[in-house]
Amino acid sequence: MIFLYLFITFFQIGLFGFGGGYGMLSLIQTETVVNHHWLSSAEFTNIVAISQMTPGPIGINSATYCGYTAIHNAGFGVPMAMLGSATATFALVLPSFILMILISKMFMKYMKTDTVQSIFNGLRPAVVGLLAAATLLLCNSENFNSPIVNPWHFYISIALFAATFVGTMWLKINPIRMICFAALAGLVLLY
Repeated sequence: MIFLYLFITFFQIGLFGFGGGYGMLSLIQTETVVNHHWLSSAEFTNIVAISQMTPGPIGINSATYCGYTAIHNAGFGVPMAMLGSATATFALVLPSFILMILISKMFMKYMKTDTVQSIFNGLRPAVVGLLAAATLLLCNSENFNSPIVNPWHFYISIALFAATFVGTMWLKINPIRMICFAALAGLVLLY
């Protein structure tokens, strides 16, 4: 039964998750952590980190890892968890696949009309909102300690965030290198 719920959940996320993978993260977290309790908040944070580091779209990577973890946490073995991984991934991709097949010919014909342009203009604020929600949902105690509880971890986390932001935005350091530098600094300074 969990496979059916997994399929329905990720199908809905794929159907309504506008804005790409980062826009889907808040929907995935709400469904898997809050509504269904398939994952803990810490597990989801780890899944997002792994999804960012592995090749491919973050939304699909997150669905793959969430499907695996949800089935594994339900007490099933590795083969069934791999089936859960495939189920979540397929369910997330299926709505886009169906919609693209259905509207590809019509879209080219009506792309320049005012109605289609108005729809896209209306979706832009929703995409920004989903991206902001994903960012705010990841700013939790698992990622940033409180300055009252553990000031050393809090200030190191903020410093690593600032250094990574400056390094990628202004110094134009390759993001993969910045991830490696931040991981190394986190290991040395936080543990």
